[in-house]
Amino acid sequence: MNGSVAPAQWIQTNGPNGGKINCFTTIGTNTFAGTGGGGVFLSKNNGVNWTSTGLKNVWVSALLASGTNLFAGTDQGLFLSTNNGTNWTAVNNGLTNTNVNSLTVSDMNLFAGTDGGGVFRSDNYGKSWTAVNNGLADSSAGAFAVSGKNLFVVAGGVFLSTNNGTSWTSANNGLTGKSGVFALAVIDTNLFAATWADGVFRSTDNGTSWTAVNNGLPTHNDFRAFAVSGTNLFTGNCGDGIYLSTNYGTSWTEVNNGLTHLQVHSLAVSGTNLFAGTFGGGAFLSTNNGKSWTEINTGLTSTGVFALAISGKNLFAGTWNGVFLSANNGKNWSMVNNGLTNTNIHHFNENGLRSWVFAFAVSGANLFTGTFGGVFLSTDNGTNWTEVNNGLTNIHVYALAVSGANLYAGTFGGVFLSTNNGKTWTPTGLEKVWVSALLATGAHLFAGTDQGVFLSTDNGTNWTAVNKGLSNLEVHALAISGKNLFAGTNNGVYLSTNNGTNWTTVNNGLSNLEVHALAVNGTNLLAGTSGGGVFFSTNNGTNWTEVNNNMTATSIHSLAVSDTNLFAGTYAHGVWRLPIIVKNDY
Repeated sequence: MNGSVAPAQWIQTNGPNGGKINCFTTIGTNTFAGTGGGGVFLSKNNGVNWTSTGLKNVWVSALLASGTNLFAGTDQGLFLSTNNGTNWTAVNNGLTNTNVNSLTVSDMNLFAGTDGGGVFRSDNYGKSWTAVNNGLADSSAGAFAVSGKNLFVVAGGVFLSTNNGTSWTSANNGLTGKSGVFALAVIDTNLFAATWADGVFRSTDNGTSWTAVNNGLPTHNDFRAFAVSGTNLFTGNCGDGIYLSTNYGTSWTEVNNGLTHLQVHSLAVSGTNLFAGTFGGGAFLSTNNGKSWTEINTGLTSTGVFALAISGKNLFAGTWNGVFLSANNGKNWSMVNNGLTNTNIHHFNENGLRSWVFAFAVSGANLFTGTFGGVFLSTDNGTNWTEVNNGLTNIHVYALAVSGANLYAGTFGGVFLSTNNGKTWTPTGLEKVWVSALLATGAHLFAGTDQGVFLSTDNGTNWTAVNKGLSNLEVHALAISGKNLFAGTNNGVYLSTNNGTNWTTVNNGLSNLEVHALAVNGTNLLAGTSGGGVFFSTNNGTNWTEVNNNMTATSIHSLAVSDTNLFAGTYAHGVWRLPIIVKNDY
């Protein structure tokens, strides 16, 4: 029996919740969150629930509230909303660089920091812009801070303007991490700088001189954010969470109780509420100056889903924040991460990227997942996980495949084999390649890599490159239908009918050629693209048809097919579901 996907409409499931939260701002009782790829979200109840606003599918680096005006700085320019995010208007006249990193207001002027165009100023609420870069060392402008008439910006170090950006002077003496300053903050006459390599610095003379103030801070000195509440200064670390100083940085105390994701990229204060945005784990709220935190991700469907797997009625999603499970086609999701940890990796991953899940494999009651911290095994549908990395010398795992008793792991450094459910691993003959896809069929094992497709017919002992006709060697996905082998690349889909000996392109109708996912449903071949949504073919790729009805997410990183639904894992919009309309073709 075959299913048709074309006439149906996509439905966004209710998760998984979370995502990359780059910034916050508030207007009255409304809280806004800017996400990495999912646009702007709104909460009317301090994060208890979130809804997507009218600005979607953009990377939001900055939010600024000025009266009832809400500005969003994105990778596609600057947008303005005057009705709490329901509608947005581009306000880019004169903004010659539209990759906006930061926003601030000083003396009735609006300033925008861009990635490549420096600083721009507007004196009419964004209707027009003028570049104001005289004296800046770098055209990439980041964080701002305002202290009275003094305006500070990060642009290859910290710079000061006392005339609304008309001219700038360097303010970096003693700032050893000046090229890596991510955030600025002001308390009274104190100016603070958060750096990615040297911790936190303080200046008491408007940047004329700086002193490191790192007592109590972790040795992992990658700091990304500040928030000020009275004389309380909070800083967010990319891997070690949040720290508080009550004495102008002289000493710091860790305040991470309840903060389950420790890569903190944004902080904001609104009254007694302190918001924290993480790099994949969504948003958190503290109402007691960081003494305790609560996850506030309901409705915040901005997570990236890099892997999907179906086992019976269970749908698993691999995300920036570990594994999520739905037993009802995405109506409800639960995080199933108990035991999904790893401490044998470098610090940046230890408290953040270790939870990034890129692959699944199902073998009977065994569910395997591949992460930036290696391979983990669950025998109870994700309720508990056990690390199974003995002998896995490269633990950045991007692909998994099962063939009988053999479990294969594709890593940043080649393919590994386990014959005992991951208890021990040995390297195969394919090394020093980045493996993004694995496909086991019969006696054939295929690996899709950054150097093309490789084939092994002896369980990985020996490999042969099979790339004739494969003009693009960046292979993201593999799929098989009968004798037809498909490879998804940065140049579309390739077809081989002889186990990779020869390849031909099959891209007619495929308007977006960056293919990250492939799936087979009967005689239907499905392709997930980066920017073009989902396409399907009923004739082995000879022709493709876009199947994006009601789909607002366009960057697809994973696909999975059940008897009744096609599921798509997106870059920053969670999981979507497309009902399969069954035709009785027996």
